[in-house]
Amino acid sequence: MKPVLLVLTAALLAPVLVPAADTDRKHIVFKRATPAADSAPFSEGVLVGNTLYVGGHIGMDAKTGKPGATPEEEARLVMDSIKRTVEAAGLTMDDLVSVQVYCSDVSFYDAFNGVYRTYFHGQYPARAFLGSGKLLFGARYEVLGIAVKKAK
Repeated sequence: MKPVLLVLTAALLAPVLVPAADTDRKHIVFKRATPAADSAPFSEGVLVGNTLYVGGHIGMDAKTGKPGATPEEEARLVMDSIKRTVEAAGLTMDDLVSVQVYCSDVSFYDAFNGVYRTYFHGQYPARAFLGSGKLLFGARYEVLGIAVKKAK
């Protein structure tokens, strides 16, 4: 009797767990700073319907291939990268509904916020600022988020 109950439960849950087959996805990928970065196994963002999933971005200086020299410069570089991805999907920064910031040292919180505020008009998205320890390539910040296109 238990196997029948398990099969019935799985059958009822299956439509919830399986994404719709007709969902179009648009992958947003830009030319990156180095050949090694160009072969990285991720997209800057993936647009599914009216929702954009923004992958983790770090604030790399295209000229040096390194993070910004100061916490503020790196914050601007990473937020510019997020903005570029959001706009490539046809959305704006004000369409962001959720943002996660991973930070190698939470003492950079105020420096990040000073820059972050300038990218939005009106209300801010929901956000988490997480102390992460060491990040790739010596970055101070990695930022990801979700944006939803507003209905017209």
